[in-house]
Amino acid sequence: MVTAGCQDGQMRILVTNDDGIDSEGLHVLARAMCRLDGDHEVVVGAPDREFSGAGAALGALHLLEPEVVRVSIPGCNAEAWTVNGPPGLCVMFARLGAFGAPFDLIVSGINPGANVGRAVYHSGTVGACLTGRNGHVSGVAVSQSVHGMGVEGQAWDDVIKGLRWETAAEVAKSVVQSLVDDMPSETVVVNLNVPDLPLDELKGWKHAQVGVRPPRTVAAADLTPIEGSKDAYKVTMQWGEKAELDPGTDGGVVEQGYVSVSYLTRLEHEVRPDMAHADKGLDALLS
Repeated sequence: MVTAGCQDGQMRILVTNDDGIDSEGLHVLARAMCRLDGDHEVVVGAPDREFSGAGAALGALHLLEPEVVRVSIPGCNAEAWTVNGPPGLCVMFARLGAFGAPFDLIVSGINPGANVGRAVYHSGTVGACLTGRNGHVSGVAVSQSVHGMGVEGQAWDDVIKGLRWETAAEVAKSVVQSLVDDMPSETVVVNLNVPDLPLDELKGWKHAQVGVRPPRTVAAADLTPIEGSKDAYKVTMQWGEKAELDPGTDGGVVEQGYVSVSYLTRLEHEVRPDMAHADKGLDALLS
C-alpha cells in the first residue's frame, strides 16, 4: 500500500532522535536512509541538544518559543533541521507541515543503549514514533545495546566508544526498506534493539515481548545537602546489579545476540471486574 504522502511510490521519511543533532548515531542512520533503494526523500528533523528520557513529551510550548534552524549532516545530502525541543515536538512540527509535504514514515535513532523493558515508556527515541502514530504515521525506533553500564536504556560517553553503529544502521535499513516497499495499511511502530556486534556475528532476529525491566536499573536515590543552600539537595543515584532477563523479552533477546523486534500497539481501554475498584468512588460521588 502507498500512503497519501507518496507520489509514484516515493516516500518521505523523517529521521529524528533524542540525543540531539550532533549525535553520531543520528548521522549514521541518516546516511543509511539515503541509501535506500527507490527514489525516496529523506529529511532530518532532530532536537538541537540532548533530550534523552523525554518520552513522547512536546514540552511547554509557551516557554520554549519553538525555533527551527537549517543545518547539514556530514556525508548526507538530506535536508536537515534542528528544533529547540524534544523529538516528539520535531515529529509534531513535521506532521503540521513545518518541513514540507506529509511524511510517510518516521525513523528514530540510533540510540546508544537498548530501549527495552520499562525504558520504552521513557525513551524519546520510541516517543518520537509514538507521537507519529497519533497522526497515523508509522515509525521505526532503532537502538543499539552497549556493554557495561547500559542503565535504564541510556549509556555514558566512555561506554559508547567504539559502538558498532553500522550494524544497527544496516538492520534499520533492511527493516525500513521492507516497509517502504510494502507499507502496511495499519499504522505500525516497530521497536528495534540491536546487539553491539559485527553484522556477521548477529544470530538472527526474534519477535519479542516488551519486558518489565531493562538489564540494569537505578536502585536508589539519596539526597545530599548542598552546602550553603538551605533545603536544597543533590540527588545521588545508585545502580542496581545486572538483572536476569526473561529470554522471551526484548532485553533477553538482545542479550542472546539476536535483534529484538517489538511491535508497539496503541493504548487500549480494558475493564475487568477485578480491576474496577476506582469506580466505587465515582459511584459514591455521582450516582
